[in-house]
Amino acid sequence: MNAHFWNERYSANEFAYGKSPNHFFAQTIDGLKPGRMLLPCEGEGRNAVYAATLGWEVTAFDQSLAGQSKCQRLSLESNVKVHYNISDALQFEFGEAQFDCIGLIYAHFSPNIRQRVHQKVVRCLAPSGILILEAFEPKQLENQSGGPKQADMLYTIDMLKEDFKDLKIKTLEVSVIELDEGAYHQGKANVIRLMAEKG
Repeated sequence: MNAHFWNERYSANEFAYGKSPNHFFAQTIDGLKPGRMLLPCEGEGRNAVYAATLGWEVTAFDQSLAGQSKCQRLSLESNVKVHYNISDALQFEFGEAQFDCIGLIYAHFSPNIRQRVHQKVVRCLAPSGILILEAFEPKQLENQSGGPKQADMLYTIDMLKEDFKDLKIKTLEVSVIELDEGAYHQGKANVIRLMAEKG
């Protein structure tokens, strides 16, 4: 899905996925000491703004100018600052050992770039840094609650075990949940959740 698709989705006045953070993401960072955080493919900024209210120094990126604009609006409402870049995942300068936490929340990458992006994510985590991921798994194709409609864009336990084998995996599970995140994430969903730490 390209920048045009996301600009269209985010151009409405309402927030496509709501203003509240993803539940698993919020629950996980609530127990962490704030530091530097990166949120790739961050859309309208709901997770970035929430993290910033907890004292995190947040960098986010997305392809969508409309998403950036919505994030700025939400930041002003919450009186926080988010460093939001316009970039796709291959162009973004991840750097090395830059971030104490990275959140990949419904950041689905096509098979031809997924491993490369995930390797960049691992490299740019600082020692003891935490990765938080929630995404859709293949059974999500049976549901109408959102996510890519191509099976090869969905994630499995074996795939994430391999992609993040250089991290210490603390949580890796598939779950059936009830999504309630704006107009586009509503109803029963099959998700995969990962929390891992850099040694």
